[in-house]
Amino acid sequence: MILVTGGAGFIGSNLVAELEESGTGPIAVCDRKDVGDGGRNTAKRHLAAYVEPEALLSFLEAHRGEMRAVFHMGATSSTMETDASLFARNNYRLSLDLWHWCAGADVRFIYASSASTYGDGAMGFDDDGSKQALAMLRPLNLYGRSKHLFDQRVAGLVAKGAARPPQWAGLKFFNVFGPNEYHKGRQQSVVATAYSAAARGQPVRLFKSHDPQYPDGGQLRDFIWVGDCVAVMLWLLAHEEVNGLFNVGTGQARSFDDLAKALFGTLKREPEIEYIDMPEAIRERYQYFTEARMARLHAAGFAKPFTTLEAGVTSYVRDYLSRKDPYR
Repeated sequence: MILVTGGAGFIGSNLVAELEESGTGPIAVCDRKDVGDGGRNTAKRHLAAYVEPEALLSFLEAHRGEMRAVFHMGATSSTMETDASLFARNNYRLSLDLWHWCAGADVRFIYASSASTYGDGAMGFDDDGSKQALAMLRPLNLYGRSKHLFDQRVAGLVAKGAARPPQWAGLKFFNVFGPNEYHKGRQQSVVATAYSAAARGQPVRLFKSHDPQYPDGGQLRDFIWVGDCVAVMLWLLAHEEVNGLFNVGTGQARSFDDLAKALFGTLKREPEIEYIDMPEAIRERYQYFTEARMARLHAAGFAKPFTTLEAGVTSYVRDYLSRKDPYR
């Protein structure tokens, strides 16, 4: 059995779909029943079990001998949330409990970290998992800090030779877009939020730049198609000898203008973009540039090419956003 926490969420539900399609065996999901657009993210799946978070550890104990791997995608993920105790409980303590359980049960553990751990990028975007390198990073929000604290705890446990799962990998996801993100509200990708306006013949709105180094719409992100994130996780499942903290991005930063033009190109429209003021509340914490260093994942053996921004946007629009049922 494979367990996916956060399996009704965005990346988690795409992973569950691919696990099912690849025939890897029974799949259990841990999540709230009311997330993922009220269950629509998992409505097409045939699951061995659907577990509420409060029952997670008892469920694992009951299925200790059956469990092959835990993919820990579940988290409180809002970058605007200000309740530190919520992040401590959901993103740090639960992750640590799962780490220790997997170590004791000899079960593989692959978890979601985040590119938000890099903060403003002043120290670069290199996924060196050492304690020394991690100590230099300064996340800009509580979400990023909670993910970073767990990365640091893992690095400390590994460094001192403490018990650990037979395989462990932390994944720093960059700017992911794709199906089943619709429940994320304002944290949906720009592709998802801009599609309706663009499809109706209206302009797409992007933030103005408040940094003279970047033109309006020229802010840069490492946009990655969710299918590529899933491909990395399935590759790790097939290579249990690979351990460590890895970036999951394309390694190529693209502008929001590029993304909007890819959307208009898919819709066969001339680009029509309006630039609006960025809310003052986020200006000081806004990232103008992200770009994953991918050398460590490639050195570990992952060789599959990443989907281009244009191909990912086309697939998203054609196969999901333009359909009556946009869910995977």
